Amino acid sequence: MNLQVLAVDDSRTMRDMIRFALEPVGFTVHTADDGIHGTEVLSQIEPDVIITDINMPRMDGFGFIDAVRDRSEHRSTPILVLTTEAAPELKMRARAAGATGWIVKPFDPMKLVKALQMVTG
Repeated sequence: MNLQVLAVDDSRTMRDMIRFALEPVGFTVHTADDGIHGTEVLSQIEPDVIITDINMPRMDGFGFIDAVRDRSEHRSTPILVLTTEAAPELKMRARAAGATGWIVKPFDPMKLVKALQMVTG
């Protein structure tokens, strides 16, 4: 199962951790360092699932989720929020914007893999 993943996070360390967690189990990981870069990468690939941080420069995760959902071809692409934030109101805001799920950093690599497998069916 070769799923395409777009991981958007301003932390190079987080992008590397996501890549190290996912590539060994067969995911192809594309990365972007903020929401604007994420929308640029999104124009070039067809991800099966998107992972995004919330707190990023230029365009935050909420803006990025909105930008993804504005594209008809990505209205149903699963989006997982991977963030240090755990506030219920932020989770509700992310869901309202169109996020599929929420994972708090630091993450367990196997839980991330399982979450991606669940949302991609």
